[in-house]
Parts: sequence; structure tokens; C-alpha cells
Amino acid sequence: MRTLKIALLSAAILAPIGVTLLYSPAGAVELAPPAVDESTDGKPATETAVLAGGCFWGTQGVFQHVEGVTAAVAGYAGGKSSTAHYEQVEDGDTGHAETVQITYDPHRITYGKLLQIYFSVAHDPTELNRQGPDDGPQYRSAIFIQNPEQQKIAAAYVEQLGKSGAFSQPIVTKLEPFTGFYPAEAYHQDFLARNPHYPYIAINDLPKVHSLQKQFGPIYRDSPVLVNAATE
Repeated sequence: MRTLKIALLSAAILAPIGVTLLYSPAGAVELAPPAVDESTDGKPATETAVLAGGCFWGTQGVFQHVEGVTAAVAGYAGGKSSTAHYEQVEDGDTGHAETVQITYDPHRITYGKLLQIYFSVAHDPTELNRQGPDDGPQYRSAIFIQNPEQQKIAAAYVEQLGKSGAFSQPIVTKLEPFTGFYPAEAYHQDFLARNPHYPYIAINDLPKVHSLQKQFGPIYRDSPVLVNAATE
């Protein structure tokens, strides 16, 4: 919630003078790739994945640095179009989650590989209705399923990770039916790329990008694919 973000910013300002931070992001987890993944045979050049995992600034920022991703748009999913506005979603009662719609080339990166990144560095799938300093169902861990193949891959991977013991707590990620995606306001797009020194980003989200580079070096891209690149 916005009040928690403001509190976090205050903590970041106080940290250099010895005051303890309110929140320190958890480290990334190294995970095996999915045993079940999509086949590239006969695939179109473009597919989409719709993932929610806390504040969309960080989730978008991570996937913008992934090779094979051609677009990553911050937005809302899970609720109605009439309530897909930040001021309403922030209240936590619209059914929406802060979400990122990822457009990708399945011949360069698979849906399963995107899920591996999602579970390992983009967010903590064991936190229920929260991520780090942000609290509420709008920050839930959710995969919005668009077709039977995505359902099969996501369900199998959640089961695989649960049996692996990679996480000390149960995975709470929900597999929800996709009913629509609504892009967020322009000022939310490319927020991490435009504001790398913003305290909330520096504390919560840049470590995720660094973990992506460390764990997924061969598919890490230095220059992010930006929503607003065409107008800059």
C-alpha cells in the first residue's frame, strides 16, 4: 500500500545514519527448470504470459531484461475493467492484482522458462497477499491462465517446486483464469528503468534485476525493452 511505500522511503533515507531498515528483500532462489514445458513446434512468433507478483514496477523491470521478451506492460488483472485504476486497485477490494503482461517469442524463450524466472527472482511465491513491504490481495502471487497448455505447465511446475523443497514455506501462488488485462497508467510504465535511484526501487527491485543477471546470464539483456521507447 502507498503508506507502506512512503514508510519504506523514509527508512531508506534514515539507513545511512544507522537506523534499521523496515524491510530487506529476500534473496533469490536457484530453481530447476520446469520438467513440463511448451513445444515450439508450430508456434506463432508471439505469445503472452500474464503474471502477478507484488508491485508491478519490479516484475516489469525484471522481464524487460529477458532475451526473447518483446514487451512487458504493467497493468491490472483479476477484476473488472471499470475498476482497473490505481486509486481503486490500491484499496484491495477490486479483485485486481498488480500484474505484468509479457509478450515473448516462444522460439527464443519458453513459457516454462518465464515461470522459472518468475518463481526464482521476480518475487517470493510463499508470501500470501503481500510482497515485501506491500500488503493486500492486489499484491498476490498469481498466474493468469490463458489456455490449457499454460494450465498444464504452470500446475506441473508448482507441483514440481513444492516437492523439491526449494522453499521453506508452501507456495501460495494462485492459478487464476484470465479474464482480461488492463494496462496501468503511463506513469507506472518503465518505472524501474526511469527511476533506478528511487529508494523503493533501489531497495526492493534492483536486487531482482541483479539476481536475474547472475542466475540467467545467457538470457539477460543489458538494455531493457521499454513500453515508452517509441516516444522517447
